[in-house]
Amino acid sequence: MDGHTLAQDDAQLANLGHKPELKRNFSPLAMLGLAFAILNSWTALSASLSLALPSGGPTSVVWGLITAGICNLCLAASLAEFLSAYPTAGGQYHWVAVISWKKWVPLLSWITGWINVFGWIALTASGGLLGSQLIVGVIALYDPVYEPQRWHQFLIYIGYNIVAFIVNVFMDSSLPNINKAAFIWSITGFVIISITVLACASPNYSSGEFVFRDFINETGWPDGIAWLLGLLQGGFGLTGYDAVAHMIEEIPNASVEGPKIMIACVAIGTFTGFVFLVVLLFVAGDVEDVISSTAGPLLQISYNATRNKAGAVCLLIFPLVCLLFAATSIMTTSSRMTYAFARDGALPASRFFAKVHPTLHVPLNALYLTTALVIVFGCIFLGSSSALNAIISASVVALGVSYAMPVTINCLRGRKMLGPRSFVLPGVFGWFANLLGIVYVIITTVLFVFPPELPVTGNNMNYCIVAFMIVLIVSTIQWLTDGRNNYKGPRVEIGGEVLEDSEAPNMVAGQPSSHQGNGEVGSRSNGAAGSKKD
Repeated sequence: MDGHTLAQDDAQLANLGHKPELKRNFSPLAMLGLAFAILNSWTALSASLSLALPSGGPTSVVWGLITAGICNLCLAASLAEFLSAYPTAGGQYHWVAVISWKKWVPLLSWITGWINVFGWIALTASGGLLGSQLIVGVIALYDPVYEPQRWHQFLIYIGYNIVAFIVNVFMDSSLPNINKAAFIWSITGFVIISITVLACASPNYSSGEFVFRDFINETGWPDGIAWLLGLLQGGFGLTGYDAVAHMIEEIPNASVEGPKIMIACVAIGTFTGFVFLVVLLFVAGDVEDVISSTAGPLLQISYNATRNKAGAVCLLIFPLVCLLFAATSIMTTSSRMTYAFARDGALPASRFFAKVHPTLHVPLNALYLTTALVIVFGCIFLGSSSALNAIISASVVALGVSYAMPVTINCLRGRKMLGPRSFVLPGVFGWFANLLGIVYVIITTVLFVFPPELPVTGNNMNYCIVAFMIVLIVSTIQWLTDGRNNYKGPRVEIGGEVLEDSEAPNMVAGQPSSHQGNGEVGSRSNGAAGSKKD
């Protein structure tokens, strides 16, 4: 690892307002492994087939993923520009503070940060959620009279998250190698399962007409709404790529490698997800059996293809381990996001949650908070039959909104507020990518809080909206009692003196902001853009 590069990275982070406290022990491959382990697209998409099959059928599964893939690639490319200019673990809420109108910096940064923290906690819950569903499905496959109880799944869910917590606390130095292993395991599983089910099912494949054109609607919603609701599966399989931003302080040559990794993980996820879903649909067998199976769609399809319970369960080991890797990686990123937001004084008891343990070198208190909230979040299991929709909707919607916030503000300010950077979207394509990503977020934010089926009851309603209301209430109380008086945006520490963003010098990695080759004007890297235009 180049000492000069590390010194440059630390200097850039210092100029962005923070002391380097976390070790830069992630190589680009390890960071790609972490990002891909979080997206884990083929695993997440196949494990969440129950979201899309009743809500559009194969057309929603295949073309919904393509739609979500294109839109998320545009969002990832849009955020990659910010990451290249401002590589800090704060990510979206820091970027919003940099480019916003001066008087709106505290409030907009506050809102973005709270939404992002909530989105990552919900996403952390999704790993254990899907893993517990697969395990309960194995029991149901072997014991047809087994009636799964919600508390069964809840206990497995807690087990997943406790393992992830232990790995994050006591194996921090091994996380880069764990993430490399996760990447290799995931790609290996993708190849082995695809080849095995195709070989075992031959020649009894579904028709191309079924795979690419068959439409199913068992939701009670009109067909168009049902198909759009099925987009939740594709959106879920491709969300979480801002993990690269929240872990960026632990990778060398951050401003150059970070944007590449962010875009690459979405592209790889879209490709592998598309191929894997098409393979599963070709070997699915009777789709009604798949939808209604107590074993779950993925395990039922594997059983239909192999015609062997033991073989199907052996194949399921790959996604089960992938989800454990994902739970660990997502918890890593969620704790770093919580740590960064607390470091800037935006959470209750911020000083406590912003501490890095002196010997473990991890934000231990932030990990405690993340794990505790994830377990509380999992209580949705005990009260709703649509817990999967609620938790996944919450993560996709919250993260989507946090992605759109800095992009929208930058567009409103003419795409002229970013500082010097190595990754730049060319003029027309930059506008196209930004606007398409924003439109996608607006549509999905509205749709994904809808209940998954009609008629709506207390048992099947989408409790995503309830979770949002709780976060809104807590964040509003915190803003009124503390934030509006004390939070001025991300803090800047220079030479031991703490400044707020509006007081920070106009520097990026030791370079003054200047006009860029593409005609964009660099704004204040450390502070809210407002010294140029308000």
